Amino acid sequence: MTSSHGLARIPKWQHAFLERHRLSTDYLETALQWFTPVTRSLVKLQRKANRPILVALNGCQGSGKTTVSDYLCAALTEEQGMNTVALSLDDFYLTHSERRALAASIHPLLATRGVPGTHDMSLLRLTLDQLLDTHSHKPVAVPRFDKATDDRRPLSDWDLIDTPVQCVLLEGWCLGAKPESGDTLAEPVNDLERDEDSRVVWRDYYNAFLASHFLPLYPLFDQWIMLRAPSFDCVFNWRREQERKLAASLSPEKARSLMDDDALRKFIHHYERITNNCLDDLPHAVNHLFNLDEQRRITAYSYRTSYNPKA
Repeated sequence: MTSSHGLARIPKWQHAFLERHRLSTDYLETALQWFTPVTRSLVKLQRKANRPILVALNGCQGSGKTTVSDYLCAALTEEQGMNTVALSLDDFYLTHSERRALAASIHPLLATRGVPGTHDMSLLRLTLDQLLDTHSHKPVAVPRFDKATDDRRPLSDWDLIDTPVQCVLLEGWCLGAKPESGDTLAEPVNDLERDEDSRVVWRDYYNAFLASHFLPLYPLFDQWIMLRAPSFDCVFNWRREQERKLAASLSPEKARSLMDDDALRKFIHHYERITNNCLDDLPHAVNHLFNLDEQRRITAYSYRTSYNPKA
């Protein structure tokens, strides 16, 4: 956590950011060094476009993309005067009952949130359209998902955006993922796929969903950012740290509902195939690429002017 002596020297918005994420002031040094070029690029892009811009942020589970997204949102709003909203793909998961219905009608693994096909893409598209609409001045309700209860929060708990925005940041672990060919899809990558999806029904479903619902979304984004993990092997430790951090913020009763290590290992196996595909494909396509080490420290940054989804 931060010290009161250190906090006295930083702007209020940075103080609030550190408190929200339980971070030390060391994070600000990293952010200023690595993320300032990104904020400058986005400001320049938005001014040239003269309209709200949409930015995608990809990163595997536990890579810190929610923290980075919140920092960029706050920096753009407070330092650059560019009103920015940060969204998470996680907040657009189908409700618990909707996923149970999918599990009953298509495949049991669809009860678990995560893969494409467990998101409400109609709600996501509607929310994005409303936020990016320069002609509408109506408040926009943004859904929020409660991971402790594994369900979408009631409408009364959604955020209300009542001022026009110049930038929308959407972070998600599978943003940018592309469907696979049938041959590669059929070969299991872990025990979960081999034992619980031997007929490839689950994989076929989310692969088709990627093609029908995710690919059409990608052209809407003006720029792409990626936090690139060294490998999928990091995900368990990062995600476990994330789970413990969440537990510390909850009541003991709610904290007991979170995953133990065995449940977490099985949970991340749902993500392994698409995460590895993103680690292979996206670094050569995104605008802003941040390479991470095993401690999530940024080791390198590269920038390209255009997003190339075919790279």
